Amino acid sequence: MAKIHDDALAGFTKFDFHDGRWTRPVYRIGSGPAVIVIHEIPGLNPQVLQFARDVAAEGMTVFCPSLFGKPGKPASNGYVTATMLKLACVGREFAIWAGGRSSPIVDWLRALARKTHAECGGKGVGAVGMCFTGGFALAMMTEPSVVAPVLAEPSLPAGRKKGGELDVSPKELAVAKARMEAEDLSLIALRFEGDVLVPCARFQTLERELGARVEAITLPDAVAKQGTGRDPHSVLTIHLDRDDPAGETMKVHRKVLDFFKARTGA
Repeated sequence: MAKIHDDALAGFTKFDFHDGRWTRPVYRIGSGPAVIVIHEIPGLNPQVLQFARDVAAEGMTVFCPSLFGKPGKPASNGYVTATMLKLACVGREFAIWAGGRSSPIVDWLRALARKTHAECGGKGVGAVGMCFTGGFALAMMTEPSVVAPVLAEPSLPAGRKKGGELDVSPKELAVAKARMEAEDLSLIALRFEGDVLVPCARFQTLERELGARVEAITLPDAVAKQGTGRDPHSVLTIHLDRDDPAGETMKVHRKVLDFFKARTGA
């Protein structure tokens, strides 16, 4: 089993990043301006790593922090459930239930963005959060180097009553809004239409708060990759239909790659 995990990480180099509070492993691939790919639950799975390879192939250096889970391990249903339970019980770095605030680990991600931009150059850093980490890319915009945020199926805060809330503080949101206007920036947000983990109300909040600065894309469930054993959710990874290069999910995939290239100066 360890060999399978290692194969999924082929081509990446690993280093540990410490921000003065936490230390986490980071996997790196490619060259050019920096993009931070923040994995979904249950961890840095093979599909997330493949997306990172796609970004690297477009002329960018991709940094994949491992925040929880086993790097390279496939995302089985049992693994997903076990990780969710563990995070709910002991995930002190994450604000799972509370709206109107970001997770503490976002401070670490901002520090990683500063480091990678100083090292890799370009116009700035791209960042994509996925699922559990989907909203992190917006909160990261209080770091001036972050210029290209992508929110892929942002699922926090969790709970039906939290559907219209964002996992970002009013101060962080105000900074993001001000930067978008002053620097002519924008963000992309992605979800599938029937995804109960990412209610339509959350996207309505993004559009109300950020106006034309957000491109909110909702895909029909029918275009998601079939046969995964899960309802449509992970737009850029598990439910990305690579077997249909001209399909809707691959068009969105291309849009995200082009967004990173243009904003970072790759």
